[in-house]
Order: sequence, then structure tokens, then C-alpha cells
Amino acid sequence: MAIRNLRFEGDEILKKKSKEVEVIDDKLQILIDDMIETMHKYNGVGLAAVQVGILKRVITIDLYDDRGPIVLINPVITKTKGEQEVDEGCLSFPNQFAKVIRPAEVTAEYIDREGKKMRVKAKELLAQAICHEVDHLNGEVFVDKIVPGTLEYVEPEK
Repeated sequence: MAIRNLRFEGDEILKKKSKEVEVIDDKLQILIDDMIETMHKYNGVGLAAVQVGILKRVITIDLYDDRGPIVLINPVITKTKGEQEVDEGCLSFPNQFAKVIRPAEVTAEYIDREGKKMRVKAKELLAQAICHEVDHLNGEVFVDKIVPGTLEYVEPEK
């Protein structure tokens, strides 16, 4: 496993739409392992492949609970319910935080890393993370969706 280089604000790749994964092979498994390691290194809740420069529809999420990391390949949000105003940040926009309106609940279909078709019904932070990472796959970033006047820059700890 390896830590991948993150792509940051201003990098054109973050605005590009990611392509469907056609084959789940060893190369993809290495990417997934690297994404999980990279996400953990920077204490992220989620990471999309585009954030490490790979235009594939792959996301990793870890709520740091008993479930451990979740891998979603070719995720599609099929249903949303309600809304929540949440605080959000992004590894590609370090030290920037803002309020964003996200669905309170989502249902998503995806393929897991073993190639099985799966469905997840998510609430709260998991729903937020799925929406945030699927946005990345579509070339959208959270700063384009912030509640006006809520963007804050936080000085990094030394």
C-alpha cells in the first residue's frame, strides 16, 4: 500500500467526470487499498479516486466505527429523503469548512470490491459522505454548494 498524492483546489481534474469501472482487477484493488491508506493518513471520512488523480468511479468512506472502511464502486444515489444542514470540509480543500445542505437520508446502489451488487440506506454522516464523494465523481466540489457566508478558513495545527 502507498500514500497517494492528493489533488487540491484549482486542479482541473477535480472538475472532470469520472468513468465507470469496467473491471475489478488487481490494479483496482491496489488503488482501493492506497485510497484507504491515504484517507486514513489525512484523517478523512471519505475519498474519491479523482482526488488522487484517477478518473474512476471509486470512493472509500470510513466513519471510524465498527464497520471499518466502506468501498463503493460505480455508486449511484437512487433515492433521497429530507435534508440536513451540515458542516463540511474536504481533503482537496484543506483548512476550509462550510455549511452545506445535504439529504438527511440516501439510498445508493454500488458494487463492492469483490464485485457484488450492493445497496445501502444511509443517514446522517454516512449519507453526507456518500453525497459528497459522489459529487466528486461528477466533477462537483463542496465549495460550489456552500450556504452563503459560512465558509471558514482554519489555521492548520503546527
